[in-house]
Amino acid sequence: MLKSDITSGIEGDERSRKEMKAKSLSREAKEAEYYDKHGVLREIANGSVEMSLETQLRRDILSGRRKKRLKNISIKIDPLQIQAIKKVATMKSVPYQTLIRHWLSQSIKKELNL
Repeated sequence: MLKSDITSGIEGDERSRKEMKAKSLSREAKEAEYYDKHGVLREIANGSVEMSLETQLRRDILSGRRKKRLKNISIKIDPLQIQAIKKVATMKSVPYQTLIRHWLSQSIKKELNL
């Protein structure tokens, strides 16, 4: 194999990575434009939110008595949704990750008819 073959292969890989990154940025720009036009979070950001944790659960969380083994996961969430979740969590005086776990728990119970 010639040095020029290796170099052109590396350049091709680099060009491919740049093209993929450009496509990703283009997709993200389109998504941002969509959300800007449609004001997806307007209702959440400006409206009141009715939600509360059960009194005992809230006490346990705030006192640190809820010592469960939790597993870290990674999910992709729209930054505007994260901002809205943090706002709701602040309004409820609950950490936002705890609020997300609570919502997941409630949805699972509902789906399983528990």
